[in-house]
Amino acid sequence: MKLHLFSAASLVALTLASCGGGSTNESTTAADSTASMESKEMGYVLDLAASKLTWKGVMIGVKYHEGTMAFTEGKFMVKGGQLMSGTFAVDMRSMVPVDTNYNKDYTKEKLTGHLASADFFAVDSFPEARFEVASVSGNTATGKLTVRGRTNVETVTDIVISEENGMANASGKLVFNRQKYGVSWANPMKDMVLSDDIEITVSLVGRAE
Repeated sequence: MKLHLFSAASLVALTLASCGGGSTNESTTAADSTASMESKEMGYVLDLAASKLTWKGVMIGVKYHEGTMAFTEGKFMVKGGQLMSGTFAVDMRSMVPVDTNYNKDYTKEKLTGHLASADFFAVDSFPEARFEVASVSGNTATGKLTVRGRTNVETVTDIVISEENGMANASGKLVFNRQKYGVSWANPMKDMVLSDDIEITVSLVGRAE
């Protein structure tokens, strides 16, 4: 009877050992597959309808105006959860104010018309703005920003990227000095009350190529 019990116990032990070995192999294979995906560089095309750009300008000590603009194209590369490269274009004629700092004498329509004029972005002559990533370090990207036909090196900060099921979400912030791009009111006294800094926040949605 003792021999039978010993044999049964041995059989159970061998079976458990065999099952355990198979589980370890499957876990290792899954881990290797995940590591392979994380090390792979993935390309994404911007989903224009789902992506968003928000701008903000401040009248010093008075109020601010904030709005959105639409992307016309864009693509970016990601590797291991980090941005590698990218190019983006925005329709300057798509400015839409979303703040509430208006009255009957200065409406959203009046602001939009003024920003679109030669006093600021001259969108009839320069309907597109572009940004091209040149280098990336951590969650900061440096690249060339072109506004109103002028190009300068600018920095995008606070970049956050997530990937899942063939989709990528990316966000970041850019602050640029409008004076460097000729976005300057012809009236110096009025221009002085406007902050030179324009704040841009982007929320991008990309689909795998």
